[in-house]
Amino acid sequence: MTSEVLIAGGGVGGLVLARRLALAGRPVRVFERADRVGGQVAPIRVAGVDLDAAAESFATRGGVVAALVAELGMADDIVTPSPAPAWLHRSDGTAVPLPSTGILGIPGDPAARDVARVIGRRAAMRARLDLLLPAEVGQDAATLGALVRARMGAGVVDGLVGPVVRGVHSRDADDVPVESAVPGLRARVLAHGSLAAAVASLRAAAPAGSQVAGIRGGMHRLPHALAADAVAAGARIETGRVVEDITADGLTVDGVRARGHVVRAMPDPNREQAGRVLTLVTLVVDAPALDRAPRGTGILVAPDAPGVTARALTHLTAKWSWIADALPGRHAVRLSYDCEPADAATTAARDLGVLLGAPVVEIEDAVAITWRRAERDEAPGMPVVGETAGGTGLAAVVGHAEGVARTLLDASSTSPDAPGRERMEP
Repeated sequence: MTSEVLIAGGGVGGLVLARRLALAGRPVRVFERADRVGGQVAPIRVAGVDLDAAAESFATRGGVVAALVAELGMADDIVTPSPAPAWLHRSDGTAVPLPSTGILGIPGDPAARDVARVIGRRAAMRARLDLLLPAEVGQDAATLGALVRARMGAGVVDGLVGPVVRGVHSRDADDVPVESAVPGLRARVLAHGSLAAAVASLRAAAPAGSQVAGIRGGMHRLPHALAADAVAAGARIETGRVVEDITADGLTVDGVRARGHVVRAMPDPNREQAGRVLTLVTLVVDAPALDRAPRGTGILVAPDAPGVTARALTHLTAKWSWIADALPGRHAVRLSYDCEPADAATTAARDLGVLLGAPVVEIEDAVAITWRRAERDEAPGMPVVGETAGGTGLAAVVGHAEGVARTLLDASSTSPDAPGRERMEP
């Protein structure tokens, strides 16, 4: 008999793994501390509408998330955002549209006027040197910031890549590994001869409007669909179960020891977690100044921008038509913070007014939620899935979990099963 797989954590990574193993006939149990599955992919109710508490979209690169959504029977509910550009609120307090040909702020055409408009002529001229440098320059860079700085200069990092990466990944560009930020980017630089050409090739493969997508009704539908499919295939998912200790051959849940093939899909409970703080404040407002989406689908904020605490603003009703349909005559916006504001609703309303250059007329509802995101970590001798192993974003988490599932299934098909196993009573 094949040994039971015990998955500690019921976030998206753990659910993807559980579903895939259960579909292949492996006995699986998932233990989740909360009273629901999904982790940060969760709903919040604002002004009577269920919106996303964290991720409201997924990167379409590789097609892995879209393929999973289709398997779950929700292909017709995949939606793309408005093609309106995002903006950048700069350190001098002015705002400009982000260049149209970039990826994470890296310009695909350093000579474009919209690039110079954001970072200035001198920095744009330095960025063009990328086209003349040998392709090998920057290949030893460990982080995205270091790679872009080596090829295009500090102006592109400070004025474009830094604010965009901070808004997307909640981290400094010099802290994000190249492969985590843009898989395959180094190889494309070598193949195409420059960073700009590499970015242009990626944009050609994923034209404007298709780099991200969402699910009508919210991304929070994904974990529930995953859990239902996993259970239908035979997996056992237990919520409200506290995992207290994990080793490669077993775990302790609510004081009871279980043995099996353990996969960690949560931060390590055996060590103190520092992690990063992320607060998301969602407002539903009556603000005529927003009717024409003056900042497109949202604004990324330079770290030293005056008078603003938020690092990013998403105009949800301008970005997603299904949200606009659910909130007729009103606007939903979400502001992101790398801290816990003392008065989140007041702070968000003030920042919204600064970023739009116009005051908010009326706040109908406001919901703030703070997440503590664990740092990346691994467990020698034990598979790990989720954000701490796969990286930030649903595309990274899902793709990594699918890879772990393939590895475990391949191993089980070629290895004899360990004799005997100790089960934990419900």
